Amino acid sequence: MRRWIAALIVLIPIVEFWGYMYVGERLGIGKTIFLTLATSVIGGLMMQFEGRKVLADAKAQMSGGQIPGRMVLDGLCVFAGGILLLIPGFITDIIGFTMVFPLTRVLYRIPLMKWVSKKMKDGTITYFRR
Repeated sequence: MRRWIAALIVLIPIVEFWGYMYVGERLGIGKTIFLTLATSVIGGLMMQFEGRKVLADAKAQMSGGQIPGRMVLDGLCVFAGGILLLIPGFITDIIGFTMVFPLTRVLYRIPLMKWVSKKMKDGTITYFRR
């Protein structure tokens, strides 16, 4: 796990720098900076809206006596996508928007659900029921 984190810490800035160079050559430096700021602001607003919506849906499920398992995964995706949107860069913004946007969130929810269920079967993640 630590190797993956170390690799990501090295790889993400390299890829983002390449993305800035590519977009900067195509659009110019002023539009590139504006686009970076605009995606951060739009992403932050989108994260707030979707986060409130997921939280309200989870509360509705809990008040109905259901366990909000899918809503928790949606909340994790919105949170991670929001962090990626706040990091300056185009590649992280693309991934962040797909994590925050409800129609493409499924692309991340299904593998995350499989990973969590695998960890629960292995005994790495424990849960308690009342």
